[in-house]
Parts: sequence; C-alpha cells; structure tokens
Amino acid sequence: MRLPPLPDLPVRDVLDEVTGTLDAHGAAVLVAPPGTGKTTLVPLALAAAGTGRVLVAEPRRLAARAAAARMATLLGEAVGETVGYSVRGDSRTSRHTRIEVVTSGLLLRRLAADPELSGVGAVLLDECHERHLDADLLLALLLDARDGLRPDLRLLATSATVATGRLAAVLGDVPVLAVQARTFPVAVHHVTPLRGERIEACVARAVRATLDAGDGDVLAFLPGVAEIRRTAAALSGIDADVLPLHGRLPAAEQDAALRAGPRRRVVLATSVAESSLTVPGVRAVVDAGLARVPRVDHRRGLSGLVTVRVSDAVAQQRAGRAGRQAPGRVHRCWPAGELLPRYPEPEIRTADLTRLALDLACWGTPDGTGLRWWDVPPEGPLRAGQEVLTALGALSRDGTVTDRGRRMAGLGLHPRLARALLDGAALVGVRTAAEVVALLDDDTLGTGADADTELSRLRSGSAPGSGRWRTEAARLRRLAAPGGAPAQPTRRRSGTENAGDRTGAPFPQHGRAMDHDHAIGDGGGRTRSPDQASGPMVGANRAPGRSPGAQGAVDRDHAALVVALAHPERLARRRPTAAAAPPTPGRRAARGALYLMAGGTAVALPPGSPLAAAEWLAVAVADRAPGAENATVRLAAAADRELAELAAPALLTDADEIAWVRGDVVARHVRRLGAILLEERRLDRPDPGALRAALLDGLRAEGTVLLRWSDGARRLRDRLATLHRVLAEPWPDVSDEALLADPDPWWTGPFTRARSRADLGRIDAAAVLRSRLDWRHTAALDELAPERITVPTGSRVTLDWSGDQPVLAVKLQECFGWTETPTVAGGRLPVVLHLLSPAGRPLAVTADLASFWATGYPQVRGEMRGRYPKHPWPEDPLAAAPTRRVSRPRR
Repeated sequence: MRLPPLPDLPVRDVLDEVTGTLDAHGAAVLVAPPGTGKTTLVPLALAAAGTGRVLVAEPRRLAARAAAARMATLLGEAVGETVGYSVRGDSRTSRHTRIEVVTSGLLLRRLAADPELSGVGAVLLDECHERHLDADLLLALLLDARDGLRPDLRLLATSATVATGRLAAVLGDVPVLAVQARTFPVAVHHVTPLRGERIEACVARAVRATLDAGDGDVLAFLPGVAEIRRTAAALSGIDADVLPLHGRLPAAEQDAALRAGPRRRVVLATSVAESSLTVPGVRAVVDAGLARVPRVDHRRGLSGLVTVRVSDAVAQQRAGRAGRQAPGRVHRCWPAGELLPRYPEPEIRTADLTRLALDLACWGTPDGTGLRWWDVPPEGPLRAGQEVLTALGALSRDGTVTDRGRRMAGLGLHPRLARALLDGAALVGVRTAAEVVALLDDDTLGTGADADTELSRLRSGSAPGSGRWRTEAARLRRLAAPGGAPAQPTRRRSGTENAGDRTGAPFPQHGRAMDHDHAIGDGGGRTRSPDQASGPMVGANRAPGRSPGAQGAVDRDHAALVVALAHPERLARRRPTAAAAPPTPGRRAARGALYLMAGGTAVALPPGSPLAAAEWLAVAVADRAPGAENATVRLAAAADRELAELAAPALLTDADEIAWVRGDVVARHVRRLGAILLEERRLDRPDPGALRAALLDGLRAEGTVLLRWSDGARRLRDRLATLHRVLAEPWPDVSDEALLADPDPWWTGPFTRARSRADLGRIDAAAVLRSRLDWRHTAALDELAPERITVPTGSRVTLDWSGDQPVLAVKLQECFGWTETPTVAGGRLPVVLHLLSPAGRPLAVTADLASFWATGYPQVRGEMRGRYPKHPWPEDPLAAAPTRRVSRPRR
C-alpha cells in the first residue's frame, strides 16, 4: 500500500519514528492532543509499512465511522475499500480492506472468538486516556494474547494527555512518543449559572454571548441528549443553524454536524466531540463542565449514568477545540475559582462490572489474575457481577461459563438484557421480547415513564427514533431466533502453560447505549442497574393465561414480563401506607406513589404518573437525585403478583419469621418476593430457640430497661457495678453488654415462658443480677457494699450507689460527734456525705468529716441557727449528742 500525499498535520513528522519504534519494540505509547492527526494518519502509515491488517479501536461508534470516512477520503476511495469500519449493527468492509476501524466493544467480541486475531498485524488503541471500561479490558486481553499467542502483534496506545507513565509500564516499559499540537491561543471566559438557573439555560445564554462576540461556529458541550434537546429549544430563533451531535443520531444527522454549512452553526454535542472527531469551522466552545459517567450504588441496588463535574484534563481538551484553526474563545459555565479533579475517574473503579466478569470468565481467568491491568478491577464490584451472572445462569457455581452464558454473551447485550431477550422470547414471543429489549437498550427512545405507552408510540412511528428502534428490534429478533446467536467458539487463554480449552464469548455490557457500543445511561438521567442477583433462567413453560406476544399491539403483561426478566430485583409493590386509598385508573395521583422493590430499595413514581393506580410495577429505570429520600421511577410497566412470581422464582421464599419488630416479638409464617411481603399468618407455636433469639434481639436493641426494675433492683445493680469498678474480679460486670453477652445463666424460669414485650416487663431484673453471683459474692456483698449505713443517732440511712462514689444524705444534727468518715469496699472507697438542713436541703458536701467540723461547720451554724432556731446548733458539734428531734424552747 502506497501512501498518498498526507495533510500537514503535526503527527506526519513522526510517522517513520512510530513505525520504527513498533518494529523495534512491538508496542509503544503515542501522546498527541486532539487535532494532530493521530487517529487518521497513523493507521495509514502502519498499513503502508506492511504489518498486515490494521485494526483501530475507537471508544465510540460515531468516532469509528468518522475516522474511517476521513481516511477513505485521503485515499480517494469509498469507505469499505482499503479503509472500512465495523460497529454494532453496521459494517462496511470488503476483502480489500487493510484498515478497519472498530469500536472497543466489537473488538472485544472479535478477540473472544479469535484470540490470535488472525491476519491482524497491528492494533491501535485510540483515546486510551478516556479510561472507558471496554478499552481498559481490551488492553489487558490484547496484552495477554500477545504474551502467549501473538508476540508479533504490534500494539500502539494513543493518549491525548501526558499522564502516560503507568500506561507505558503496563505495556512493558515501552517507549513514549510525543507530538505537540499546533494550536492558537484560546481566551477563557466564565459564565457562572444564575441562582436557580438550569445548566441548559446557562449554556444557551453563553452561546448567544459568544455568537455576538466573534465569528465562526460554536461547539457546545452538554452532558446528555436530554440537555441537548432542551438547549436547542432555548436557542430557537437565533441566526444560526443548531445541530445536535451524539452517538444515537442517524448517520446522516451525524455527518451534517461534521460538515461545514452555508451559514454559522451551533453544534450541541455530548462528550463524543472531545476527541477523535473534528468539527470544522469552530472558533468558540461553550462548556457546561458536566459529563455523564457510570456509577454503582451497591447499597440501594441502583446504578447507571450520573452527572459529574468534568476533570481539568477534559476541560482543557474541550477548550482546545476552539484553537484548531485560528485564535478562539471558550465560555465555561462554572465559577472561575472552582477546582476540578485532575483526570477523569477510570470507569473500572465506578461502573457495573457484570459484563466484565462474564468476559473474564470466558477468557479463563474469572478474577482477572495473571492479566496486566491499568487498574485492577475492584474485588467487591467484580464479585457482585459474578453473583449476578451466576443467578442469571451464565456462570456455574465454580465460576465457569455455562452454555447458556455463551449464548447470552453472543447476543452482544448486557447479560440482564440477554436474559430478558432469550427467556422473554420463550414466554411472550420473539417479536415482543425483541421490541421491549430494544427500548430498554436505548436511552434516547421515549420520554415517558410508562413502557407500554412508549412501545405503542414507537410502533406507530410517532416517537423520535422509531426507525432506529425498529431496525434494532429486527436485529434482536434474528439473534433471539433458534440458532440466531451461536455461542462463541472455544479458545485457549494465552500466556498459560497447558491452559486447556476455555470457552469464549463476546462481551455484553449493561444498559442503554449512548455514545459507545456498550455504554449505559441516557441524557435524561435515566439509570439502570444491577448489581443484585436475579433469579435463574425462566424455562420455556408459559404461565397460565400468558401466551406469546402477537404481531399487533404489545400485551401490557408481556412488556412488563420482559422488563421483569431483565431486572427481577426491581419488581416493586405499592407500600401499604400508600395503598390505603389508591387512585382510580382514570385519575392521576397528586403525589408520587411509593413502592418497595424486591431488592429492598424504595422508589417513587413522578407526581401525576399514569402508573400510579398499579399495585405492582416492573421497574426498568430508576435513579436517585443527590439528597433525595427515595429513587424516582423513570421507566416501568404495570405488573401483577402472578407475573412477579413467574419472572423471579429465585426471589420467592417461604419461611417462619420470629423476630423483634418495632418493639415487640412478631411470630409469623411469611411468603416473600425478595424484600416484598406477599402474605403472612400468625404462628401459634413458634420455635423456642427462635423465640429466645428474638427476645434477646429486643433486649440488645432496647436494653434491659425492658425488664421490671424495682428500686431494690436498681440499687443492687449500682452496688455491684461499683464493686466491679473498684475491686474488679471476682465481682462481675453487670452492664447490659456483659449480661446480654452471656444470657445462659439467667435465661430460666419466666424467661423461658416469655412471648412478648409485656412478658419481659413482668420479670424482675434483680433475678438477672443475682444469677451473676455465687455464694462468695452473696456473703460479702452487704459487708463491702451495704445498702444502708448506721449513723450516730442509730438511724439506718440508705446509700446512693448510682455515682462514682456512694452518697449518704443525712441531716447534719444526726452526725454530731461523728469524727471518722465512713468507708466501703473494704476501706478503699470513702462515702460522700450530703449534710442536710432540718428541711432536707443540702448544707454541705464532704468526704472529710473532721475537716468539715473544723472549718465548714462554723459558717453553716452562723447562717442556719437563726433560720432553724428550734434545732440544735452547738458551738462544739463533736461534744454534742446527735439527735433527730428539735430543741426545747428556752424559758
């Protein structure tokens, strides 16, 4: 292959160096900012060097098509001749194709089928800095295949950022080649959103400002499709063409955004335009500063795309789009002083790993050991993905791929959607199953929450994207038909000695694709997901009254069943508190109804939802806004109990439940679907062991305060607690924690007959305390910790043991002549005396009587004898007789 004259782009000067480095080292890293020509010129140079067929892996379908078209134009050919592309559902190649641009997801499936990549001489992994899950996995598997099967395979990883040290190390400490972009200065302006202003309004305001400030086209970055639609509406009437650009647009509309037009243009794009693509004529960039990234909320069982602030590296790339051909300007829709993260968070750290777990198992290394990772998959999310696959029947209990799993993988869908397609075809018919799955797999289809209504609109052709949906549904019908999606051939894992046969399959990823072949989420904030296990495969036997879907309108039960097959843990039932007065079918609820999903997460319908009358829902999409109490249902179908039990048999349980619930023991036999209570009946003879465990749970939750604490029992506990603190062993710890840690000594008598909170309240707590004492304790207790102390008048006054030191509250006149402060605990603990007035009010607190008589008493006497003249206040209290009586009046 001979190269034609190439455009004067910065990478042209290093093409010989790139091919020479690959010849010498077999792998390399090329650092080149967007616009330098790395995506189009380097593959042409590799093909001209005669290395065999060249594969270019792009993270997005739009970028793959655009790169192939640009290279074909440079060669003066049509796409499909020397240069072709292959993306999901679309391929233009021929036997003459030397360069093929593919998405990372498609190359993963191809590698699964043919780990040697027969006939391929070089693979270019483009835009590695974006750290998409598919790209990170593809890098690890290509390195493994190269180590064991294809040492001659050349690998070139490209990145738009200079943080490539780790990438070069993963590739084997290979050389890093750098190309500097020839750019023009870009003036930076900040347009801070006004109070309460939506980001679309702020972007529209910035677009109008930059149109007035200079010439050229405007490229605006927004997080998703919904924001693009709303921004386009806000820009209606401006003197420019407003064009959307995202991965789900028809090819003709994508091409229109990538061509210069007859007048000024405003291109509203998702992150697809950050790199790989060239949007001609751009002199200004408006950056919303937001991006959609995958996140998993394991606690709530929700995941999907969430909106986050972009990194500084991404913001710089976006701004650079304005300085490609002339000085430009960028308007950033965030405050000037806001700090951004340095680089994007790798998807492998945050995304659902179910699809990755399936491919690793197919590759022969379920936990990913032995592979060279840029970032190792987190153990918890990977294990969660394996549990989902096991429940779906894709993996056996030992982690190996089943025949069912290979078939599911061959569909190119997330395993959940693959399960819904295969089992749904058997239960409701191939057409209905394919149509519902096509809806679930595309975030840009439909805008309402009722899946049945959205399907009807798509079938009628009145919904945006109906043609694309129809095409995808037809493709899925072919795959779901018997023999339509054969399992991938068995292959060996490279890099292992005597590895044995391993089965392989393409790599499905969860959710609705947006700009990637396997991306998830949608511009409207829809999230879906899935790290909770679902039931095993539903067999071909159909439930009574549920026949395969007809070719006409979608049966409402059928649509809900397919949704439930994909997300059985998202089957939801109206909460009892909300079910007391459900709205009638003809009237929408004023407030969103609350539901409990089988996975245990509470969700709410949007206010006014047409689904509010349904007791059961099959939830397809739900998300939770930051700070919101409950997740909100974005897409669902009305269901019923029969459908729920059919779709999720593994979530059904029948059990006796004896537990402490809301302050009492509840003993019942229950039938549940996950967290959803289906029915219950009271148990008249609960298991004694379970009953004891429930009562102990109540005591541990609320404390021994549930028992009857008499004054004597409280004093006994205080006395024992003081002795344990002062003397330690052998005096026992009588705290709640210690008593409940070993209940066997005291769980006798009335405890064995207790059935409720009320029964516990009738049991004297003193019996529990005495169970901790043996004969030695009993004999010494009154001596070391007396309940009362005899004062000089002969009165036996009760001690208060509740504090750090025992307290004796006694009238001062009863202590005349008492010179030695009393002690307890074998003389180790002095008693604190609260000396009281004749009215019982404190006059002095002392633990040293001798000192009080000498220094404190004269002042007390001077103040009190006039107030209490009938009581004795002798000058010498040590010589006076103690008394409980008043003095005789003087004559």
